[in-house]
Amino acid sequence: MIVWLNGASGAGKSTAARHLLDLLPGSTLYDPELVGGELRLMLPAARLEQIGDYQDLPSWRRLVVDTAAALLNEVPGPLITPMPLLRQEYRDEIFGGLASRRVPVRHILLHAEETILRERAGLTGRTGRPDRDVAARQRSLAHLESYDDALGWLKQDAHVIDTARLTPRETAERVAEAVRTGAGACDIVQTPEPTAETLAAGVLLFDDADRVLLVDPTYKPGWEFPGGVVEPGEPPARAGLREVTEELGIRLHSAPRLLVLDWEPPEPPGFGGLRMLFDGGKLAGEQIRDLLLPGPELRDWRFATEDEAADMLPPVRWNRLRWALRAREQGRPLNLEAGVPVG
Repeated sequence: MIVWLNGASGAGKSTAARHLLDLLPGSTLYDPELVGGELRLMLPAARLEQIGDYQDLPSWRRLVVDTAAALLNEVPGPLITPMPLLRQEYRDEIFGGLASRRVPVRHILLHAEETILRERAGLTGRTGRPDRDVAARQRSLAHLESYDDALGWLKQDAHVIDTARLTPRETAERVAEAVRTGAGACDIVQTPEPTAETLAAGVLLFDDADRVLLVDPTYKPGWEFPGGVVEPGEPPARAGLREVTEELGIRLHSAPRLLVLDWEPPEPPGFGGLRMLFDGGKLAGEQIRDLLLPGPELRDWRFATEDEAADMLPPVRWNRLRWALRAREQGRPLNLEAGVPVG
């Protein structure tokens, strides 16, 4: 298990984590900032200049998951991780990766009101060097803006403990009790990471305005089409129908027609494979009204125009959608290799 202590600078994550080591038998402190520090030493300066924070590095996010899984092969756990994680897409990627390795996550938000956090930020960073003290305070206050922007989804995702009037020990005791009672558990879908090429089937569903239905997974960044991996021996079109029913509660009564077959090349650590998009047709008003989402897998849905989808989907999925819509207009399927039509 990993106990992820989230929150703004000054919320008391690090001090509470040290006390937790006494309260949770077998626990080990796991600081992903050390992973970021090592990457700073190894990566070229030109690459580091392209990012604002080491959390923006895909390698950091993957190594956080891999390192946690490796540590739990060495120690009984839980791992205590005091680390702000304020971008929801990074939360999805990291927590989804942990779930795929069967590592349970307890997400605990240590919260304090902004006035208190500002006071604490003004008391930190006293190095005796006025220039460094000012820089430290500026970083802390800038961090508060990001925290305020993230607070809406954080409070929905994590178990919240208000630390304003708690000592570090009292905060740790509250966290330990939350862990013992199962609070903050992230019941993310546990899809094992692929070990070879995969075949996946997605289904495009439309409303009366010909907007396409997109869903927001809890276990990976970015929006997606309804669908998933085709099981061994399963026909792809039937897999698409199954996934639509499982994810949205919608039963399509006829096999959807193929729009796009796209060969996705392997890009380590991914293995690539074949990706198929089918046309599920237009949904009736009552079907849209009765849409259901499985909480551990999807958090939201919306209909989007082609232009809106360009800002919501990762580039590879957006390109696949773009060609699928052209295929739908032309009434014939398209064969793609690495997102480019062939034949």
